[in-house]
Amino acid sequence: MKFDNFQTFGKEGFEAFTASATAFNKGFQAIAQESAEFARKSVTLSGATAEKALAARSFERVVEVQQGYAKEAYEAALAQANKLGELYAEAAKEAYKPYEASMAAFGFKTAA
Repeated sequence: MKFDNFQTFGKEGFEAFTASATAFNKGFQAIAQESAEFARKSVTLSGATAEKALAARSFERVVEVQQGYAKEAYEAALAQANKLGELYAEAAKEAYKPYEASMAAFGFKTAA
């Protein structure tokens, strides 16, 4: 193998690494943004629930408000977990794309 081949291989590897790192960073920025938005919504929901509970005229109404909050918070947390899972999977997929050609050259098959 010639030196030029090693140099080309090294250059291609570095370019793939740079593209992968950029894609991974972009994915984590999306995850951070989504997490911050979820936190903002959670605080808003908690505040609204506290206001409703404080305005309640009976203990039964307070319990009803709390049950509604628990249900809504649980459903939001499940939806957020699914959304974050999708974002992590997409970030990993995008980060791997620059390496697909190199892996194929070595005989590794990539998932479609």
